[in-house]
Amino acid sequence: MADGSASLPTIKTTCAYCGVGCGVVGAIGGMVGEGRSVSIAGDAVHPANLGRLCSKGSALGATVGLEGRLLEPTINGKVATWTEATALVAKRFKDTIARHGRDSVAFYVSGQLLTEDYYVANKLMKGFIGSGNIDTNSRLCMASAVAAHKQAFGADLVPGCYEDLDLADLVVFSGHNAAWTHPVLFRRMEAAKARGQKHVVIDPRRTDTAEGADLHLAIAPQSDVRLWSGLLADLIRRGAIDHDYIAQHVNNFDQVVAALLEMDQSVSAIAADCGVPVEAVQDFYDLFAEHERTVSLFSMGANQSAQGVAKGLAIINAHLATGRIGKPGACPFSITGQPNAMGGRETGGMANTLAGHMDFAPEDRDRVARFWGAPDTARAPGLKAIEMFEAVRDGRIKAIWVMATNPAVSLPDSGAIREALAKCPFVVVSDCVETDTTAFADVKLPALGWGEKDGTVTNSERRISRQRALFPAPGNARADWKIMADVATAMGFDGFGWASNAGVFREWARLTAYENESRLLNIAGLSGLTPEAYGELLPIQWPVKADGKGTPRLFVDGRFQTPDGRARMVPTRPRGPAEATSGAFPMSLNTGRIRDQWHTMTRTGLAPDLCRHAPEPYVEIHPEDAQARGLKDGALARVITGRGEAVAVAKVTDRQRRGGLFMPMHWTDAFAPSGRANALVAPNIDPTSGQPEFKHTPARISAYRETWTGFFLTRSSLASPGGLDLVWRRIPHDACQQHEFAGRGDAVERDTLRKVLSKGLAGELVTYEDAATGARRQAWIDEGRLVAVLFMTTSGRLPARDWLAELFAQDDLSAEARSTVLFGRPPGAVADKGPMVCACLKVGAKAVDAAIAAGARTPDAVGKATGAGTNCGSCRPEIARMIKVLATTSKEPAHVG
Repeated sequence: MADGSASLPTIKTTCAYCGVGCGVVGAIGGMVGEGRSVSIAGDAVHPANLGRLCSKGSALGATVGLEGRLLEPTINGKVATWTEATALVAKRFKDTIARHGRDSVAFYVSGQLLTEDYYVANKLMKGFIGSGNIDTNSRLCMASAVAAHKQAFGADLVPGCYEDLDLADLVVFSGHNAAWTHPVLFRRMEAAKARGQKHVVIDPRRTDTAEGADLHLAIAPQSDVRLWSGLLADLIRRGAIDHDYIAQHVNNFDQVVAALLEMDQSVSAIAADCGVPVEAVQDFYDLFAEHERTVSLFSMGANQSAQGVAKGLAIINAHLATGRIGKPGACPFSITGQPNAMGGRETGGMANTLAGHMDFAPEDRDRVARFWGAPDTARAPGLKAIEMFEAVRDGRIKAIWVMATNPAVSLPDSGAIREALAKCPFVVVSDCVETDTTAFADVKLPALGWGEKDGTVTNSERRISRQRALFPAPGNARADWKIMADVATAMGFDGFGWASNAGVFREWARLTAYENESRLLNIAGLSGLTPEAYGELLPIQWPVKADGKGTPRLFVDGRFQTPDGRARMVPTRPRGPAEATSGAFPMSLNTGRIRDQWHTMTRTGLAPDLCRHAPEPYVEIHPEDAQARGLKDGALARVITGRGEAVAVAKVTDRQRRGGLFMPMHWTDAFAPSGRANALVAPNIDPTSGQPEFKHTPARISAYRETWTGFFLTRSSLASPGGLDLVWRRIPHDACQQHEFAGRGDAVERDTLRKVLSKGLAGELVTYEDAATGARRQAWIDEGRLVAVLFMTTSGRLPARDWLAELFAQDDLSAEARSTVLFGRPPGAVADKGPMVCACLKVGAKAVDAAIAAGARTPDAVGKATGAGTNCGSCRPEIARMIKVLATTSKEPAHVG
């Protein structure tokens, strides 16, 4: 927290990012010009994080400004009143339903919504419009885990809690790079590992999580079911099954055994199918058999697959067969990706569920209809995300409302999503910022953002926490639940007249308890909260008992939410990816997240420090694959699939499996229009869950072969110039925006770009040209301040950008800076920080390397010397890896714990 913040008013809230659900304390600094100021710290008493925050959470204060915000409703690009916008949305939805039926409209919503928002959206669409066509972007993250939970446990129930991560003797990370995606939880497991906890990582890539693990299984794409089914066969073979637990609490064990016997379950056969050494598979099986207190963490790498449900079931089968569930330190644990993915699942945000963990069975549907007083409540599931946008594209859905998400970037085959939105007769987008998706909106509705929202979220361990407003609503922005309630009222529906979000929450709590004889999702103890008690609500895990106490761990008594109270094992049969590689597309493209960015960068992209660790789109490739394709580290590469093409910087690394590629999914038109990864992803889905297979798309890669490169630093952000075939990337700095570009054209193309970029720039122009290297360097200086810098070259190297970017912070350039600005560096030795390692304290790789060379042999020692890793700790795994690399090259011992 910044100096002096202890005297500022503080508000406790919850982080806006992953499913860990960290508590945050915001110290409000008031208004600063047109901006807003808040110092951020972790909430030391919140049980999810105990004061820790990751790099993204620590930088929340840098994201609360009003840059890019939607502050007024607009209709066809023109500012409108809320009355006008609400009336139009209500009329167009009513007219569309009247002409084409209830299923001609749809909502696509988001884990960024609060539980109250989710509840109102579900009530409006399923209860009163009467269609199941509401789905959430959690479909892209956790839908396969939901389906596996329902098949095995009878409902979408996460059995474990974060305490289990401390108590486990073995943690298996299945498709889960926790060091980057859930770093606060990873810090807890790092501490447990120092006490002797073992870590196994199942991932095609050697991630930061895998680097420090006791065992890493770099399996072939989509071979997880084979590995986990083989584990169960091995446990049976060695007599490590808990037959008493199965007899008392589990059905279908014999059917699962029969399915296992259909294949060769020898360790050697499994290893061959998974593409890993026999010894590694045997080591995994030994570790699992030897450690009763085992937690199996599975996340996107397992779920984002055309066989994601089978993966989840195979993991759960191993736990049920050994009785490792409902016990301290032992459970299968699905970790959610968004702050309120769980809240959406609870309230019916998915197309195939109703609220309160009820489905579309007649008795469930009628129960919900009675509670809502909505006889037209939907009688069947609606369209899941991929199907929904296919229906938009082919005209079955004629009006869609997108809330708090950016499907034009985040969905697979995003080019087809954009085509669908462009064709749709009526598109509404409610969001807090402009996105790639708002470009397709007929009506844009300004919603509250983090720091203004007020309500509840549920994290991965079923813990309900309060998100509280730090600032008043900016402009005419409104809460999502209120926007929807007003539209519902304008459509003529009763039951949406809540006076506050507390009223919405109380109704939701009552629904969970309504005619509830066996459903575990029950927060009856919170249904009578006064507005004051709701405002002061402390974090609590559901089920919430009548005495107001929460429940940390489910299935302790061996009872499940099935008709007979017994869990169900489900046979799983391995199969290959939905699309096989081929001569045209011989490689497997895997997409995912990076450490310091979040989804489509609408929030994290506002924090320059978060843009330094991985400043632009990249593609990881193994050295042998790179050599075969003439690719060098740091060069631009073209990645092509059957769905599209992207250009990214090649990262040549043996951390990537041979035959595989990895691209982060975050970049958008605003940051790198040529680097959008999800435009390449095939929309193959799991047939049960509808979750897309983001982790495998057949692809090919080649050098981009640019003929010239350059960069442009300016005080404002620029979009890629139209009419030019450029690779364009934008990287925020504290005082300027860095624009990188590359082209394959000639001098005419370069000159055209120069004219476009220099248009409207004021001040003295300083120019340098060198015909031999095709170099052009220009700087604009106005009243002592640097306005812009342009560097281009057709050969030779471009200077580092950091020093030039720092000059923009000076109000009056020194004579020395003026004389050297076109050299791109100051006189004398250049202070090159190298790639950013620690985003919190701005420590580069050169400083970390120097500390290691000086004798620092642990992350703690490096932190003492440089500060890196001493704030949030997200960079500690990378520091440990750097220490290990030095030890490997110098033959010195490394102590990376």
